[in-house]
Amino acid sequence: MNITRTGSGQPLVLLHGFPLDNTLWEPLLPHLADHFDIILPDLAGFGLSPLPKPDYHLRDMAAALADLLRGLGLPRAFVAGHSMGGYVALAFARQSPEMLLGLGLISTQALPDNAERQAARHQTAAEVAAKGPGVVADAMAAKLSANPAHETLLRETILRQPVPGIVNGLKAMAARADSSDLLPGLDCPVSIVHGLADALIPPERAREMKAALSNAHLTELPGVGHMPMLEAPVETAEALKKLL
Repeated sequence: MNITRTGSGQPLVLLHGFPLDNTLWEPLLPHLADHFDIILPDLAGFGLSPLPKPDYHLRDMAAALADLLRGLGLPRAFVAGHSMGGYVALAFARQSPEMLLGLGLISTQALPDNAERQAARHQTAAEVAAKGPGVVADAMAAKLSANPAHETLLRETILRQPVPGIVNGLKAMAARADSSDLLPGLDCPVSIVHGLADALIPPERAREMKAALSNAHLTELPGVGHMPMLEAPVETAEALKKLL
């Protein structure tokens, strides 16, 4: 697993969303580096991390994160995930709760895909396998951020992702478990961040998670889309600091 590491303090893992890589966290780093030892993995099949095998599930990514932390000599860490990275963070919370200092959920949700959404992901996966990452770039780049100035960066980031990683990511998200039952039992701090202009996951999903948690803080960002780390880095960083 390729990682970048910066800052000092308590360990904080930031898990990127689909179909992106760890470079999308860069605007956030100056606002967190004095507070956290920040660990930025590329999830399997994205960025510089190879895909270990076909059908590599989100729970496999969560298990790989636990192995990574052990390899770094870190028995516990804060873990924050954006979108698909949030799904991995929730899987990590289920599988390795003893390693979790706190949980950040950014532009994500606990609910699984319905049958229609699962079918759409599998159709997109087949199109990407046949035609390349441009299929996803065309569909998503303009929708990810409410700020049109980010579209070029997001398109370029999507286009450099390996086809096997994109295909696997789509199938893994389609197969993910419902994490709603996990939330009431979490006994660590939780910070939820969601843009009110998110075109991919409605803000109601964040509010539902907040309602299920007894110890969560919800930051809602007016005018912000699916990419709070790009669109509102200061506010997103402040929300993550609330985990301390």
